[in-house]
Amino acid sequence: MHLTLFYDGMCPLCQKEMQHLIKYNTAKHLAFVDIMDPDFSKQYPHLDWDALNNRIHGEFSDGRIVTGLDCTYWAWKLVGKGWVYAPLRWPVICWFADRAYNIFAKHRYKISYWLTGQERCPRCELKNQ
Repeated sequence: MHLTLFYDGMCPLCQKEMQHLIKYNTAKHLAFVDIMDPDFSKQYPHLDWDALNNRIHGEFSDGRIVTGLDCTYWAWKLVGKGWVYAPLRWPVICWFADRAYNIFAKHRYKISYWLTGQERCPRCELKNQ
């Protein structure tokens, strides 16, 4: 199974999570695509950039799309650490976690600033693996 992650490369917290995923991606089940790349829309014309900018998305090799915490869960599961996010997909907890994620995604630059002192990350170089 292979999952391509579409993430916001200008968000410091998003960058940090991708760096951790890259470290654990030894089996190469994940690919990483920065939606802020100037050529993104040319390379992925079938995807809605505004939707991707509102929350993390992933596309499986069979074309299925996952978003939000479902995407995050699958990414971590594919690197062998799904147990970290599994409780956020349990019934009842899932409802609250998804709402909290939506608030985070909408305000990610402000939250990043509060936590890191950086509102937007200068282009960090992540290796596509």
